Amino acid sequence: MLDRLTTLLNQFDLRARTYHNGPLCGSAHFDEEDGVAHLHLLREGQLTIIDADGSSVELSEPTVLLYPRPRVHSLRTKPGKSVELVCAAIEFGATENPVLRSLPHVLITPLKAAPNLQVTLELLFEEAFARRCGHPGVVDRLSEVLMVQLMRYAIEQRLADAGLMAGLADARLARVLTAVHAEPARSWTLESMADEANMSRSRFSAHFKEVLGTTPAEYVTRWRMSIAKRMLRRGDPVKQVAEKVGYSDASSFGRAFAQLESSSPKEWTGLARGPHSFRDDRV
Repeated sequence: MLDRLTTLLNQFDLRARTYHNGPLCGSAHFDEEDGVAHLHLLREGQLTIIDADGSSVELSEPTVLLYPRPRVHSLRTKPGKSVELVCAAIEFGATENPVLRSLPHVLITPLKAAPNLQVTLELLFEEAFARRCGHPGVVDRLSEVLMVQLMRYAIEQRLADAGLMAGLADARLARVLTAVHAEPARSWTLESMADEANMSRSRFSAHFKEVLGTTPAEYVTRWRMSIAKRMLRRGDPVKQVAEKVGYSDASSFGRAFAQLESSSPKEWTGLARGPHSFRDDRV
């Protein structure tokens, strides 16, 4: 039986690339233009995080720091001091990601607050700093594992007040979302979704809108189009895409797509760019 995270992650291409592992002395600045999430892992030392709004946070213990969406921020060490740090860029292979969009703008998790991350972090740090042959690939894969564990942690600790992650933390809504994610082509109606949640239609509709900030029908459409965009970007035929996401033919799919994107699938595909490339000129 598929769980609430597996059905979601099956639709994305989670990918990490480590661009720094070692000492940092001084400062490093990150802008908004990469289109990727940034994962910073502090192993040792005192580090100041300066956010886009000018606020700052002092870290002095092993900590996982995630900026799930592009956002200006800086890392700064004490004068003349260095820290041991691993930094990775994270992509999900999608033009829009409801997972990252629903998380807080920054997620700061001291290791002592999430002991379940300890084994993965220990392995990651060992690989990153030992620099044995093949270590970059191992560190990248471990960073991906850590991202999944962080999402699990965010759901379990209810770190999101609204959006998809909040919905997945709600037992009744999680059943519906898991089913929708697993079967996007199913003929979803308000009644069938309410049945999945074991709620009345009116109560389900109101609760769904309150938690996810959108109606059930709008969520289903956006989820289908998120899958459609991924398929279009890899070159799948429009007819095949339409069938995969629950439309009877390419025409009905095209109308729904245009209503949401203000362009036809063909026009959108022509304008779409490949996944943002990772930049290594960091830290």
